[in-house]
Amino acid sequence: MKTGQEWIAEYSESHRNPTNKLLHWMCVPAIMWSVLALLWAVPVPESLQFHPWLNWATVFVFLAQLFYIAFGIAIFGVMLVVSIGMLSLASWLEQVAPFALWQIALAVFVLAWIGQFIGHKIEGKKPSFFKDLLFLLVGPAWEVNYFLRKIHVVS
Repeated sequence: MKTGQEWIAEYSESHRNPTNKLLHWMCVPAIMWSVLALLWAVPVPESLQFHPWLNWATVFVFLAQLFYIAFGIAIFGVMLVVSIGMLSLASWLEQVAPFALWQIALAVFVLAWIGQFIGHKIEGKKPSFFKDLLFLLVGPAWEVNYFLRKIHVVS
């Protein structure tokens, strides 16, 4: 299995154009949130309803965190905090939004993917996940890695 830094290096190969990078900085978090929100909105069988936060989104975050541990403790920790924040936003929106959470999440998902594909058209390279679906998890870690390098937490 690749190390976290090998995943990030490979992901970086198709994310060099400044416009594509900018679009990714906006769209990757939007896609991550929308996926978590869509999973949050999927009903959980009554037999598994032990806690309001035990749902498909939190199960997904747990499994994703098992992947992120390979990226190092700093990225693992930031991804956990970001995920909890995104889950909190989904929970809050579910309570207060004038539309169903899944409708909001679906709209964000579609718009963000349009942005991603525009970025890759400009870049002239296919999205990395066409090669391996795990790259869908690498995108957020790539952004966190960039941020942590800027503040000198990782090298």
